[in-house]
Amino acid sequence: MTSKQRTLRALGAAAAALIIGAATVNAAQSGDGASEARSKLTFIVPADPGGGWDLVAREGQNALREGDVVANSQVVNVPGAGGTIGLAQTVRQAETSNMLMVTGTVMIGGIVVNRSAHTLEDVTPIARLADDYEVIVVPADSPYKTTADLVDALREDPRAVAIGGGSLGGTDHLLAAMIARDVGVDPQQANYIPFSGGGEALTSLLSHSVDVGISGYNEFSDQIEAGNLRALAVSAHEPVPGIDVPTLAEQGIDAVLPNWRGVMAPPGISAEEREELTEIVTEMTRTPAWQDTLERNRWDDTFQSGAEFEEFLSAEIDRITTITEELGLS
Repeated sequence: MTSKQRTLRALGAAAAALIIGAATVNAAQSGDGASEARSKLTFIVPADPGGGWDLVAREGQNALREGDVVANSQVVNVPGAGGTIGLAQTVRQAETSNMLMVTGTVMIGGIVVNRSAHTLEDVTPIARLADDYEVIVVPADSPYKTTADLVDALREDPRAVAIGGGSLGGTDHLLAAMIARDVGVDPQQANYIPFSGGGEALTSLLSHSVDVGISGYNEFSDQIEAGNLRALAVSAHEPVPGIDVPTLAEQGIDAVLPNWRGVMAPPGISAEEREELTEIVTEMTRTPAWQDTLERNRWDDTFQSGAEFEEFLSAEIDRITTITEELGLS
């Protein structure tokens, strides 16, 4: 893709975000405060359909429906710039009390790399939902049969190994850089190719446009199980139940990176409105449908809200920002 095409694409995404956001605001502000969230709740997904954030929102929407938690819910995708376009849109929707933006590890790095005018401190923390883990995959016919094969290729010529993943500064990019650094390769020499959504990254991987893919396990799981992709490693602290793939740590690489998922509300909502949204999300996580979601997607249940989530978020912002800067990605 040429620089001109990238520019036009970014402008198009921004324009679409403005149009979608305006329509969403009109719908969201038509109620009477906190009770409006029970009538109609909107999930803002700051990425294209098909990725991890989109999956969280749609699984959440299903749990809300199955659990009869809210009357209606909708998912609106506002992609671009590591989630920061969706973040900016959410900030502009201040005082909207029936909206939740999906966020997580990816956005923190995206904020730094894209020098975003807005940060997660500009929105209202509601809850951390679950943790996912990254997987490193290659096409089934790849010459890289093991992680050791991939490491050898990176050491020989990092620019010759095209690594596809999500947006710049996101979890996929951070993990690629962490692996490179740990095996003695300059992270900035890694040939990382960002995509705006998991579907696009998968297509490029299957068409051999890239050599290696990094994403959340569930974004590649169907193709792994079908035998079209080979999983080399996961980024978990320890083996993940249900995933028969060794961790990077087990293979001698110090690159552990959980990918947490959570939800934030626009700024300026009242304490009562924030409490209502927190209660809605809490009820959602207690439904059988959400419990099935955790098991089916192999997510760790790490639910937090209130002060506990705020403390985690503050520490996580510091941690990811430091990693991003140390890797020379900022």
